Amino acid sequence: MKKPKGKLIAVGGNEDKGTYPNPKSKKKYYLDFFELGILKRFLQEIPARQPQIEVITTASLIPEEVGERYLSAFSILGTENVRLMHIKNEEDALKPEYVERLRNADGIMMSGGNQSRLTQIFGGTEFLDIMKRRYQEEEFVIAGTSAGAMAMSQIMIKGGSAPESLLRGSVKMSHGLGLIDGVIIDSHFVVRGRFGRLIEAVVTHPKTIGIGLGEDTGVLITEGDLIETIGSNLVVIVDGHSVGYTNVHDVPVGRPISIENVMMHVLAKGNVYNMDTREFFKDEATQKQMMMQVTQR
Repeated sequence: MKKPKGKLIAVGGNEDKGTYPNPKSKKKYYLDFFELGILKRFLQEIPARQPQIEVITTASLIPEEVGERYLSAFSILGTENVRLMHIKNEEDALKPEYVERLRNADGIMMSGGNQSRLTQIFGGTEFLDIMKRRYQEEEFVIAGTSAGAMAMSQIMIKGGSAPESLLRGSVKMSHGLGLIDGVIIDSHFVVRGRFGRLIEAVVTHPKTIGIGLGEDTGVLITEGDLIETIGSNLVVIVDGHSVGYTNVHDVPVGRPISIENVMMHVLAKGNVYNMDTREFFKDEATQKQMMMQVTQR
């Protein structure tokens, strides 16, 4: 299968966009994003020197507020050529103006909110077709945070309570945007304890790989299968390829699930995982060295 020329950046949510500390607030603010580079890395992966960025706020119910936060964040990074797409319904998604802007963009960022809004509004549209084609055929960078990340895959987690996970039927699944196949992405993963939720989703769909994204953390996916962790937290990989026995399709709804042989990996900043070979590497240099050795054999 032909590898996509574009890149995906899936972010776990609550990424630090460079908010300066508020003297009136006791909350501790982190500017890790400047050093660890989620949005900065997004810009670096775009080949154009002065890229045209489009922020798609469709998933959010407060698109104007969310959009202003992104404009501020990119401004702090010195990027001013950023526009907002407040696509709020199916009619908006069909407007020629938005379709043309997507054709001309160098990279897009899909905000957080409700992932089902993305699939309902963009499903079956020319807008989504162009997004997929550009990702496959061009050096086009698509980023998404929280709901925007979860909607990237063909199989998508629609919802489900983390405490009730691993009871059959507790995780609600749906179709995503279909940018990448064979994976299931979950967000806010560590803080909200969604381990069981992702395991259940993966086991219910055999031979898939789950990507659990911690907050202020993301993955850069290159060539459709090579993951690099970026950000300040953790990424958890749930590999369902070696699962042996499971009763997930046999027990009644609401009953506990049994699973044999789930494999997991925990990735911190800089770690690399190859979803095709299902191998973990401590960094990109090690991964490239191993690839060279395999090629030379």
